[in-house]
Amino acid sequence: MRSFLISDNKDTLIGMRLVGIEGVIVHTKEKVLEEINKVFKDDTIGVLILTERIVDLAPEEIMEFKFKKAIPMIIEIPDRHGTIREGDNISKYIKNSVGIKI
Repeated sequence: MRSFLISDNKDTLIGMRLVGIEGVIVHTKEKVLEEINKVFKDDTIGVLILTERIVDLAPEEIMEFKFKKAIPMIIEIPDRHGTIREGDNISKYIKNSVGIKI
């Protein structure tokens, strides 16, 4: 299985390509959802990497994708500016999916 990146900037895409991860750059909610649907149709992709700004474009839809299927696993990474969201995303994900605060 391979990984795939959906990013909002060229710097992140170039960095990921250096380690062998292909991807695309998009800037609208419609394009984000279109690319995610393409990824879900490709059985060779096991990990979908999204930058924070991509997740910000369609947060509800992306959370729904996370709950629908285990593969590909969706991972959110900081954007090129290295912002860190407040709170722990893994803990928030567990709370939303299981209903337990850890």
